[in-house]
Amino acid sequence: MEVFTSYHNIVSPLGFTSEENYDAVLNNNSGLKIQSFGKLNESFCLGSISAEKINSWKKNYIGFEKLSKLELLSIISIQDVLNKSKVSLSDKRTLLIYSTTKGNIDALGSNANPAKAYLSNMANTVGDYFNAANTPLVLSNACISGLLAIIMAKRSIESGQYDTIVVCGGDIISEFTVSGFKSFNALSAEPCKPFDKNRLGINLGEAVATLIVTNNKNLINKDSAQIISGAGANDANHISGPSRTGDGLFHAIKKTIQNQNEEIGFINAHGTATPFNDDMESVAFERSGFSNVPVNSLKGYYGHTLGAAGILETIISVMALNRDQLIYSGGFKEKGLAGNITVIEKNKNKKMNAFLKTASGFGGCNAAALFKKC
Repeated sequence: MEVFTSYHNIVSPLGFTSEENYDAVLNNNSGLKIQSFGKLNESFCLGSISAEKINSWKKNYIGFEKLSKLELLSIISIQDVLNKSKVSLSDKRTLLIYSTTKGNIDALGSNANPAKAYLSNMANTVGDYFNAANTPLVLSNACISGLLAIIMAKRSIESGQYDTIVVCGGDIISEFTVSGFKSFNALSAEPCKPFDKNRLGINLGEAVATLIVTNNKNLINKDSAQIISGAGANDANHISGPSRTGDGLFHAIKKTIQNQNEEIGFINAHGTATPFNDDMESVAFERSGFSNVPVNSLKGYYGHTLGAAGILETIISVMALNRDQLIYSGGFKEKGLAGNITVIEKNKNKKMNAFLKTASGFGGCNAAALFKKC
């Protein structure tokens, strides 16, 4: 059975549509800004969505005053996709999968309702807004959550359970996440530089991204792609540190590309700009025989959007594939990596038919998926 991506949306600091986001990335515009945050009494480089932008959208949504920030942004993103596709979540053959790492983490504050922090409650609130016929499935597996949600959607459709799955991923910036990554000394005080020898660490970002996965060929459009294969693997190396030899990612890639003859036009990598992650990925790509395949990371435009990252970055990459464009790996200037890879240094046109998307996360989890033009 063939399974495809269909209509999509991105809500981020760079815009509230996929088209706005793609144009911003293509023009090397970054959503990362140095700003003070919360009660931490310190400035951070973050990719946050302005309150003014969010407030300007609230009036369009019934009951917004009862919705959390993440719930509202998710509904905005999903509504745009449903409007364009005419897909309905009230259809029994349609499912909502929500990927997130922290969900309504801001609900744990003293003046909030802590029950909203349960991931299932958050997903059910979003599902109820659209009268979903099926209980939403929540997927939370560290930083591979978004890409793994796409892979799981493909498998669920192939198994005959559903015909169409609306995959939505989202996370917001919170004091919990900022202070957590700060405790690892993993944050960069300036815009991040994935794969660059002078990289200093990650920036955190917030976004919601929604993508339809379906077997319905009537939903194929100019920004669709066929999902050829996908796999996950866990090297169980360390709770936060990636394998130095890239074992988990290597096995996820190997499983994804086995028996496939597609020539890969580019790899959209996880690329967090931390010393160990970027080295690990470069080693895994070299071990996979991809030293000469162009590689980029989109973290230099968005920061790390956690549960949204795999979906957001897949959408941008599908758009690039269908436009035969290689996108500059934002922030990159000079390579400094353990493995030999080819980082994209500027936007360029290239005829291609397929790309590989990868993601890696805490606990040694890794995922890879192969997409090709319809």
